[in-house]
Amino acid sequence: MDRGQESIYSNRVKAGRRRTYFFDVRKTRGDDYYITLTESTRKFNGEGYSRHKIFLYKEDFNRFLEGLQDAVNHVKNDLMPDYDYEQFDRRQEEWERQQAEAKEESSDSTEETAEPESDHAGETSSEAETESSDDVIESDEDMDW
Repeated sequence: MDRGQESIYSNRVKAGRRRTYFFDVRKTRGDDYYITLTESTRKFNGEGYSRHKIFLYKEDFNRFLEGLQDAVNHVKNDLMPDYDYEQFDRRQEEWERQQAEAKEESSDSTEETAEPESDHAGETSSEAETESSDDVIESDEDMDW
């Protein structure tokens, strides 16, 4: 159970317009560490987020990584060997570049105010990024994969 401990380390992975993954290292009361993996998905109606969380404890790290890598390799090597998996990285890089350009253009024309940080509900900054991305991305197909 997550008792609301602060993250000691957090890594956010954006996956398109609606989905973000968070990898957080947290400390237990007994001075031990565990990882929470959170998938945050923007709801279709645009009102809020749906979250799914997995708790990963140190004794499971190696088996978890091995199982994940095995499943990913099976899809990449056996089921879909000809698929271009890097296309998603290229699309994300292009989207991030567009976001940076749009932000730069908007900061040139108006004064920029700092956005508050949130405990990666990701929603505070993600909502703003998603709203501004609608002006930059040509179609929903550009980022929804």
